[in-house]
Amino acid sequence: MFLRLLFVLLVMLNIVAAAWLLLGQPYAHVPPATDPGVPELHLLSELPAQAATTAAAGSVAASAPVATNANAPDELRCLTLGPFATPHDLQQARGALAPLTQRMRSRQEQVAQSHSWWVYLPAPGSRAQALALTRQLATHGIKDYFVVGGGDQPNTISLGLFKDQDNARKRRADVTAAGFPARITERTESVPQYWLDLVADRSGFDWRSRIRADGVGSHSTSCF
Repeated sequence: MFLRLLFVLLVMLNIVAAAWLLLGQPYAHVPPATDPGVPELHLLSELPAQAATTAAAGSVAASAPVATNANAPDELRCLTLGPFATPHDLQQARGALAPLTQRMRSRQEQVAQSHSWWVYLPAPGSRAQALALTRQLATHGIKDYFVVGGGDQPNTISLGLFKDQDNARKRRADVTAAGFPARITERTESVPQYWLDLVADRSGFDWRSRIRADGVGSHSTSCF
């Protein structure tokens, strides 16, 4: 009797174990997560080391934004116009070119400009010697001279200031021919010049049709 009960118990245990193996694993009968022909996804930790590194690099490259040149400025033309003779000429040019430009700025510069040419004899050692030298000039028929009394070149004998360089050269030649070591030097003065810097579109910009000022030219400059 005991053996029969033990046999029945073993049979029931086998039936329960079989049922658990068939029905107790819910994921065994879940259909595949991908469509036919589509490769399955795997975690990087599930891949070999080399494959995981390659996959990670590809993912970063795919997610990186494409660099663009959105901040690149439009092609511009940057010029300097001048020199203008007066501030009034400069202001007129600004007003005429304002509709054609994006921005402008005015500048004033001091430049050395030729004023005249001076013909002279170098100063001797004293004023008495300078006066004696003028008497020698007179005996050779050379007129129009005077002895400089002060400044940084006292006792120099001035033979004339000339606006025309050719006239100054002729005066020096006449005095030199008489046996005196005449010299010539250019006298300059500092004068203002007025300039206009501007930035405009490269196409369709013609400043000459808007400005009527003599002596005004243009050259390229750095944009500002």
